[in-house]
Amino acid sequence: MADPSSYRPKPGQIPDSPGVYRFRDEHGRVIYVGKAKSLRQRLSSYFQDLAGLHPRTRTMVTTAASVEWTVVSTEVEALQLEYSWIKEYDPRFNVKYRDDKSYPSLAVTMGEEFPRVQVMRGPKKKGVRYFGPYAHAWAIRETVDLMLRVFPVRTCSAGVFKRSAQIGRPCLLGYIGKCSAPCVGRVSAEEHRELAEEFCDFMAGRTGAYLRRLEQRMHEAAEEMEYEKAGRLRDDIEALRRALEKNAVVLADATDADLIAVAEDELEAAVQIFHVRGGRVRGQRGWVTDKVEAVDTAGLVEHALQQLYGEERGDAVPKEVLVPALPEPVEPVAQWLGERRGSRVDLRIPQRGDKKDLMATVQRNAQQALVLHKTKRASDLTTRSRALEEIAEALELDSAPLRIECFDISHLQGQDVVASMVVFEDGLARKSEYRRFQIKSFEGQDDVRSMHEVIGRRFRRYLQEQQKAGEWSEENAVEATEEENGRPEEPGAADARTEDGRPKRFAYPPQLVVVDGGQPQVAAARRALDELGVEDVAVCGLAKRLEEVWLPGEDDPVVLPRTSEGLYLLQRVRDEAHRFAIAYQRSKRTKTLKAGPLDEVPGLGETRKKALLKHFGSVKRLRAATVEQICETPGIGRKTAETIAAALAAAAPPAPAVNTATGEIMEEAGE
Repeated sequence: MADPSSYRPKPGQIPDSPGVYRFRDEHGRVIYVGKAKSLRQRLSSYFQDLAGLHPRTRTMVTTAASVEWTVVSTEVEALQLEYSWIKEYDPRFNVKYRDDKSYPSLAVTMGEEFPRVQVMRGPKKKGVRYFGPYAHAWAIRETVDLMLRVFPVRTCSAGVFKRSAQIGRPCLLGYIGKCSAPCVGRVSAEEHRELAEEFCDFMAGRTGAYLRRLEQRMHEAAEEMEYEKAGRLRDDIEALRRALEKNAVVLADATDADLIAVAEDELEAAVQIFHVRGGRVRGQRGWVTDKVEAVDTAGLVEHALQQLYGEERGDAVPKEVLVPALPEPVEPVAQWLGERRGSRVDLRIPQRGDKKDLMATVQRNAQQALVLHKTKRASDLTTRSRALEEIAEALELDSAPLRIECFDISHLQGQDVVASMVVFEDGLARKSEYRRFQIKSFEGQDDVRSMHEVIGRRFRRYLQEQQKAGEWSEENAVEATEEENGRPEEPGAADARTEDGRPKRFAYPPQLVVVDGGQPQVAAARRALDELGVEDVAVCGLAKRLEEVWLPGEDDPVVLPRTSEGLYLLQRVRDEAHRFAIAYQRSKRTKTLKAGPLDEVPGLGETRKKALLKHFGSVKRLRAATVEQICETPGIGRKTAETIAAALAAAAPPAPAVNTATGEIMEEAGE
């Protein structure tokens, strides 16, 4: 625990201007990002008597080891920079919303030559127009199925589209009138794009004018006695109205708005968002967060707005955003939203009428989401905490190991030796920090030497980053007076970045290293750490046979009860490292191993190889076949059959390969 006075800036160093600040821990990792109208006033508030600070703020300032800041011109710039840094550094003491589920959206790939309508999940992509998100994927598909009658836009995958273009025949949707079949040239690229744009306009809420145009065309067709055309238009109008009926009218004035509600307690908060377009609820989503920083409802709303609109532009930001509390100050946030939309955005609290009633509905949804989340998570939090406490007690650690790294070695008969590193924080996998290693210094079935090498490489990198961070801190102290004059700080080694700008993940150590193996592997890991002078990292090993926990220098293992939550967590960590190593080793093997003896046959392509394997079932049966039997394979003539038979007769059958990491016998290549 650090004393905040040890890194408190000197009087006069902090400028009295807008800016963004970062707190770092002793390893140089950014743990908190904040913005302020006056950096001097805000940062001074962190260095008062600890007893007067909020408990969460007190934990943050005692965890930190340094603070730095960047001066900006306006509060809007501070808001933008704060959002960028939170996304980049993922600070542990900042509010981080996480979706309580993966919501599907209706997407139109306007960036393609022939736009495609489809259901999409995950992060948004450039050149794609999104509508939603929706609660269920089937609701999107039902809506699209009704609208394809009027807007026959392509919905097929790239492979189906290419195949139809090659054979000159459309898919089933093209025959039944639910696709305009641009793949076979029924419509041009320009005509198909116009259909896609009309589809997007209708989904964006501009429905009334389009329906009126269809009704006018229907009446004109009827007057000209084109009854079949009038009938089709009548059915199109009915289909569109059925699609609209799926979204109830909640605001009579055809409003485009997002409504955000927050339900919170002392530890957690749930946010619910209703997306209203054209007066109808077009989508809904929810987030849940741990309140790891001292933040009120207005602060939660500000973070939610950053999360919701940080990557959005144009019409994705609505004209009106209704919230339960306004950020303080509200003007920079409203200006930031207006810049992203390209026009003014009304950010306010609804006071009366339909909008206030709808906000109450959104609030009830947020309360239900918080109750459901706490019900699901209660037992999980308790179990993880108990598991970490049991591990600390069994290994005689000073505190619970909040960060655990596990290493595993995998190879195939001593070839393609690889290693994996997986990371668990607070008992949960942190997959963004997984790492893979190639062991190149030697070949052979020596897991002990491999473990020594990979542990050494990992912590040697950590020490290098620590040294760079120290050098940067000295330079930063010299430049502190220049910072006072408003010069933005220059990025340094303490940022711990790779060449492409991503944060490095070796810059801070774990509390516990787990190796997959017994006493020899543990001794090798401990020896690697001792050689580097790393003494504050505990090491243990988990042997597969009896699930025994081995400690360095101990003749007897630590035996945890089979019902122990600590043992279960160690098994999960070890199994995840094993899975990750095997996946990497197999991916390398597929790139290096050949398909089999058939590769040595001159003039034999992939199509005829597949035909031979399909006909005979395996290379073994093919090797035993006569020339006449090989000729029975479609596409294989007698001369080719004789060449195949001679090549297989000359090639000796390979011995079965055993994967030492799994103990399984690998099948003969090509069988």
